[in-house]
Amino acid sequence: MNLRFPVLSVLLLAGCGAGGKLAQSVSAASAAPAPDAFACARNQIKAVGFTQSSYDTDELRLTARKNDDTARRPDVQFRRMVDKLEIDVAPGSAGEVSRITVVARTFAELTTHRGPTEEEEKPSETVRAAAQTIVDKCGGEVTPAAADSVTPA
Repeated sequence: MNLRFPVLSVLLLAGCGAGGKLAQSVSAASAAPAPDAFACARNQIKAVGFTQSSYDTDELRLTARKNDDTARRPDVQFRRMVDKLEIDVAPGSAGEVSRITVVARTFAELTTHRGPTEEEEKPSETVRAAAQTIVDKCGGEVTPAAADSVTPA
């Protein structure tokens, strides 16, 4: 009796896809022009408690992060959890004025002999809720007055 093939297939299946999705993407059409939806997203970053880390006004992209220093793990290299949002606003197609897409990610930040290292994990509830809030607030009708109140970072 040859047990090699069942054992190999179990090992192969255990290594494939065991981790699940490591990022969550949320997208919605917006009735506002792309620059107004982008300005709305920049405002909402602060409202959901994140800090803007970069932005590109030409490509209408921005990133934001939020550190969770309260998380603890039994690993001497563990430093903190980091939630990140990647926001992209694009001109719409097929009847849409614009489209906003938010990608939510969570990383475990570790301190190693090579320096800080991030290991991506499943998105936390905090970052998923923030992504959904931004899409809900900026995916519908955005008033230009609210979009103009953005202060440069």
